[in-house]
Amino acid sequence: MSWANWAGNQRTDPRRTVVARDAGEVAEAVKAAARDGLRVKALGTGHSFTGIAVADDVAVRPPAAPVITLDGALATVPAGLPLHRLNELLWERGRALPNLGDIDAQTIAGAISTGTHGTGAGFHGIASQVRALEMVLADGTLLRCSADENPEILRAARVGLGALGILTSLTLETVPAFRLHAVERAVPLAQAFELLDGAEHAEFYWFPHTEVAATKRNDRTHAAGPVRGRAAEWIGDDLLGNGAFGLACRLGARLPGAVPGLNRLMAAQMAAAEYVDRSYRVFCSPRRVRFLEMEYAVPREALPEAFAGLRAAVDRHGRAVTFPVEVRVTGADDIPLSTASGRDTAYLAVHVFRGRPHEAYFGAVEAVMTALGGRPHWGKLHTRTAAQLREVYPGFEEFVALRDRLDPEGRFRNAYLDRVLGVPGEAV
Repeated sequence: MSWANWAGNQRTDPRRTVVARDAGEVAEAVKAAARDGLRVKALGTGHSFTGIAVADDVAVRPPAAPVITLDGALATVPAGLPLHRLNELLWERGRALPNLGDIDAQTIAGAISTGTHGTGAGFHGIASQVRALEMVLADGTLLRCSADENPEILRAARVGLGALGILTSLTLETVPAFRLHAVERAVPLAQAFELLDGAEHAEFYWFPHTEVAATKRNDRTHAAGPVRGRAAEWIGDDLLGNGAFGLACRLGARLPGAVPGLNRLMAAQMAAAEYVDRSYRVFCSPRRVRFLEMEYAVPREALPEAFAGLRAAVDRHGRAVTFPVEVRVTGADDIPLSTASGRDTAYLAVHVFRGRPHEAYFGAVEAVMTALGGRPHWGKLHTRTAAQLREVYPGFEEFVALRDRLDPEGRFRNAYLDRVLGVPGEAV
């Protein structure tokens, strides 16, 4: 069965694909692969731009039944359950995740394994909510990890890149369901930076070649309105957010000289709304215009320098770029391979319309970010290697040693993991 990711830049034809209904079927798939001398990778929904989920031999889809078990604040869920279904199921039970990224198409396992993070200076990525997990190891055994069982493995496996085993279930700490008051406005660029520390969840999109940013501010509220009706939602998300933006991207590809004017127009049109809704409906938006993306995490205090360097890279290599630059922030966490491990973090993400050249633009931005100790998002394009990444992750050696212990034969290897972690048993 052929497989391609959402962006279409990663493709593979695994020898076999297993759709597992439970942990036992995952274990059997891993044991069979071991008998045949094959490698195994878990598949999600393909929303990584890197080759992190590319399976050349055996592809396994983890359990995804839309069922959750709630024990107080703790929700145990199948690893393959998509976030959009998880959010709905939690809401029905009066619960929610405290922070989410800006899309909900990923599986919960895929989201935590790649470090999906959302925004909010006082908040953390989704993986920080993991309190227990179960995964199938390279020998086919099912391992449970919690604060009481294998805590050192739990610590690393929360952002495990799929390198330690195949996740089958996750236990997440949830919060009472809440609503968000969303305010979306276009403002002068200088004002956008002030917003990052002035709201619970804030981000902005800077449109290249302009002095305008589209800001998004989301704060918890008990109020019932204003309400965004279906017509306004369609206009904002489908017509302007995806339809008009897709048209602007196609025009920009044909008429590069028109890009600055198009960007100014889109910045104003895409950020003009105020409403209250369920938390997950506000955090997440549809993404129908396909693109390629690179995102780097830098120390929070390095954001001004990082953004200035990014602007210079845009001026040199991004003259025809219609996609905005996304800027977000989160607090520090203690997960070894989280991009926010040990430091408050700012995230800068660059995008190009699918099919457009990106190498020079992304390369120039990457040079700026790596000079500032930047860490690339594991699911988004970058060129870093294990030798380079070990310098920016204090927990890198700890993680690799654990990987080598749990998977000495490299059952869960692929080309991407060999590049970013090194080959099991070999010195980085």
